[in-house]
Amino acid sequence: MTDTTTVWDVANARGDWALSGVSLLTGSDLQTAYLISIFTDRVAQPGDVIPDGTNDARGWIGDAGAQYPIGSRLWLLERSTKTQQTMNRARTYVNEAVQWLLDDGVVAKHDITLAWVQGAPGTWGIGIWIQAYRPDGTKFPQFNWVWGEFQ
Repeated sequence: MTDTTTVWDVANARGDWALSGVSLLTGSDLQTAYLISIFTDRVAQPGDVIPDGTNDARGWIGDAGAQYPIGSRLWLLERSTKTQQTMNRARTYVNEAVQWLLDDGVVAKHDITLAWVQGAPGTWGIGIWIQAYRPDGTKFPQFNWVWGEFQ
């Protein structure tokens, strides 16, 4: 069985399902796994500061007690500014979100690069590039996305 293909919608900064005519496209399972892992809101940990000042820790109730909750904590950076500390936290959150792919043997390794990329004048996003490797050492196609908007 294969997953429904999820693709990154750059214009709207969100994942969406891909269509083939009137049917949902399937395949691209690894891209879908990375997209869901990075761009779904993982529940905040105790001690995380919620950026909108509420007590909404987000996440999915089904993750209660899970070793690897779904998603990432990138959403905690929503009101952050373009600093090295923000980049360091983003790197931690992305690595945390995709660790399950290594632990479950989905990939043998992945190289993850994050960097500031300029958006509209005066705004920045975090570029995420991932090169994943199969268990036999061959490379998957490289994945790249941009997350967030910082000033």
